[in-house]
Amino acid sequence: MSTMIHESDIRFDARDGYQLSGLIIAPEAPKAAVLISSGTGFPKELYRRIARQGAAMGYACLLYDYRGIGGSAPQQMRGFQADIVDWGRLDFAAALDRAQALVPDGPLYTLGHSVGGHLLGFADNGLKPAAHAIVCAGTGYWGAHEPSYRPTALFFWLAYGPACLALTGHIPSGGAWGGMALPRGVFKQWRRWAFKPGYFGDELAALGPHVFDRITAPIIDWTFADDTLASRRAAEDLLAIYSAAETQLLRLAPAEVGAGQIGHFGAFKQAAQGFWPMPFNWFDQVLQGQDRGVASTSAP
Repeated sequence: MSTMIHESDIRFDARDGYQLSGLIIAPEAPKAAVLISSGTGFPKELYRRIARQGAAMGYACLLYDYRGIGGSAPQQMRGFQADIVDWGRLDFAAALDRAQALVPDGPLYTLGHSVGGHLLGFADNGLKPAAHAIVCAGTGYWGAHEPSYRPTALFFWLAYGPACLALTGHIPSGGAWGGMALPRGVFKQWRRWAFKPGYFGDELAALGPHVFDRITAPIIDWTFADDTLASRRAAEDLLAIYSAAETQLLRLAPAEVGAGQIGHFGAFKQAAQGFWPMPFNWFDQVLQGQDRGVASTSAP
């Protein structure tokens, strides 16, 4: 018996009133909600396939674009003010509330790709989700990338990016940057962190309120052996920032999900469809554990 899946485009306000573009993909009677957060420079539509998989398994999924990206980009990028902390405190936090509204009385989970796994602790409601699945998420410290990628990273940070800012005031789409256009503030903050071994963890005290050290919900990070950005070291360093959480790092070969290659974002492409059920199967396990906990505490 097939599940009826509904898709709808929405607009909703970030915490400061900035309008964000969202996409809801959900079954008729969802058992839980999942907020799907993009990697840097990737539009929400990249995650449509995995969201459909989640909806087929009973999860109402909300995809969204951060300010400055895709459907949430301004008409003119030059002079547009936004950074990664804004994505966490203002955009992720609002999207999390909007996702929870899809299943008000059910569990809430997050699924984040790359920087989508960095934002949890910046949100003032970051303690609400019951579990966090992250994919290809590691710090962006250049020295933690695989050695083969480090020259590319240094060229981007020290030559290409600064030249783009001087010429256009932002990082345009295309060229040596394969993603969508990036606001100036996102690039500058990202570059500063990229030269710190502890990445943004080195700046948490200066960045203001956060809950990185208070998140206790389990976190699992799926990475792939051919991802030269999210290396094992980079992933371990990121998970260490969530110091109170039970974390797990899985590093898979592309062949384990039926793909010839995955890299940093191939997990969401058609060739990697063997991966798509994995986060939702894990949410099922978490959900079953929660149900057993409720049953045991309510028993006479």
